[in-house]
Amino acid sequence: MTTDLRPHVEIWTDGGCKPNPGPGGWAAILRFGAHERELTGGDPETTNNRMELTAAIMALEALKKPCTVALHTDSEYVRNGISRWIHGWVRQNWRNAAKEPVKNLDLWQRLLAAAKPHEVEWKWVRGHAGDTMNERADALATAARDAAAG
Repeated sequence: MTTDLRPHVEIWTDGGCKPNPGPGGWAAILRFGAHERELTGGDPETTNNRMELTAAIMALEALKKPCTVALHTDSEYVRNGISRWIHGWVRQNWRNAAKEPVKNLDLWQRLLAAAKPHEVEWKWVRGHAGDTMNERADALATAARDAAAG
């Protein structure tokens, strides 16, 4: 299937913890044409990076067929990890540049698998800088974090 025939989906993700580690929440907003879908979740004991990764994973896993995706994240950890660092990690048997095991290995492997059927453009957006969709994802993730905290 050529890229031109694939549906184009815009995704905005966010995740966070307070304190870190502690209760966390994640959110994703998926937009296909005029259709939108919000996904959220939380964990009573996690880290900020795990929630950021989970948001991207859950968004990509929600897609029913191969798509071209513009995934917006305010996490440089996620964007750099999936677009730059992961290739070396895989070559080095999931070891980082310091030869230590990659943190959050389970989620990185899941993200790689979730992204595989799609053509994903990983876009970084500055958090808390007025981007309407990023602010919306942040509010959803914060609500999910608060719910996880009980």
